[in-house]
Amino acid sequence: MKPTTPKTYQLLLPLVFLFILISFGLVIGPNFYGMKPFPLEIIFLQAAVFSATELMILGYKWKDIQDAIVKKLTQGFPVILIFFSIGILIGSWIISGTIPMLVYYGIELINPDYIYLIAFIVPIIFSLLTGTSWGSIGTIGVVIIGIAAIANVDLGITAGAIIGGAYFGDKMSPLSDTTNIAAAATDVKLYDHIQSMMYTTIPSAIIAAIIFFSLSFVYPATVEVNSEVATQTTLSVIGGMFQFNFLLIIPPVIILYGSLTKKPTVPVMLLSALSACILALFIQDYSFDSLIQTLLKGFHVDMATWMTKVPENVSELFNRGGLYALNEAIFFTFMVFIFIGILDMVKAMPTIVNIVFKNVKKRWTLILSSLVATAFTNAFTSNQFATSFIIGDAFKPAYDKLKVSRRVLSRSIEDYGTMIETLIPWHASTLFVVATLGVSLGDYWHWQLLTLINIVVAPLLAILGIGCFYKKDSKKK
Repeated sequence: MKPTTPKTYQLLLPLVFLFILISFGLVIGPNFYGMKPFPLEIIFLQAAVFSATELMILGYKWKDIQDAIVKKLTQGFPVILIFFSIGILIGSWIISGTIPMLVYYGIELINPDYIYLIAFIVPIIFSLLTGTSWGSIGTIGVVIIGIAAIANVDLGITAGAIIGGAYFGDKMSPLSDTTNIAAAATDVKLYDHIQSMMYTTIPSAIIAAIIFFSLSFVYPATVEVNSEVATQTTLSVIGGMFQFNFLLIIPPVIILYGSLTKKPTVPVMLLSALSACILALFIQDYSFDSLIQTLLKGFHVDMATWMTKVPENVSELFNRGGLYALNEAIFFTFMVFIFIGILDMVKAMPTIVNIVFKNVKKRWTLILSSLVATAFTNAFTSNQFATSFIIGDAFKPAYDKLKVSRRVLSRSIEDYGTMIETLIPWHASTLFVVATLGVSLGDYWHWQLLTLINIVVAPLLAILGIGCFYKKDSKKK
């Protein structure tokens, strides 16, 4: 039986089914019927079964559907490898003393009264230098969230600041993979693309920085009786569990060097973890067995057998990492890629985007359409790389026809693609952030100010025609 080419409504059915599952399972059921939220893994598994069943009814063979799933899993496997590597990296950095040392001196040097602003600015610097938001969150972000926990400041605000800073630096760095791909997908020069993003991202960052500074007075560090004594106790415990040495900066330096020289991500992370393991054996008092267990299941304060009592805040800070640290995120990512692989078989996303937005006639509505299409595509593919090429291919002819600079298209792909990833509950980036920082989406999303402000600024500039290069490009021609 020859497969029937799906009609538009048939392409939409899997997405509608997924939307119904998410709406009922995560919103209606829990809020109105007292049900427990549906696990996202089950939601996407059901959506995948629905999609595969529909295609088989249309005449597609299971083997072809399976091959499409395997192809998508193959394309997404680098994300899985990064998940594994981050878990190993965090565990090794803890048992080596690298993260504890950074936290220890961070507590002494960082003024908790301004930690929200610091949590925003430091990841910006780190991501600009390295080009990686995940790397910033998984390293310096973990340190800052640890300092915030000990200082008794709001972890939701701190996490929102860390994520915003990391994504700002990633977005504006010429070393960033998403930045390079957005430029490549729209045939725009890299630095023209970065210059275009400045119109939306820099004003958003300035406003966010002012708000984070102001929040230090609205949600200050909790002042408790004997809080100074408690902080000194925490420092004393950390100092008793780990030996500090200037050599412990070697693992972060390896990450920094690898990012600046654009070395492959996973090998650099594993090399950094290896250096941390060697340092752990020579500098710390932990056994080889503890090191192996840390790499597998994460560090645990019970490994410090010489400590009589470890405060709960220190345990929560250091009991993390390991190969299994992101296992939930990894398993869920598999479910998402299975669903997306089935959709990719019939090119559902680019077809829907082309059909929905083909009749756009005005410049500003075209830009708004590309923003909406980017958000929709990224939300349902959970992949910014795929989103860049789908939206780029779909909108380049329309942008050329209405004489809108492709720099605006490349910028739009990041404004409503890269920037919103950590607001989508099922996105790989959200899963990574929650697992790494230990702060739930519900606690941080409304404090992810850079993204929320950017969501307003991007369409506003399109409507006003600011930063859209109409006159400049006309003069060039």
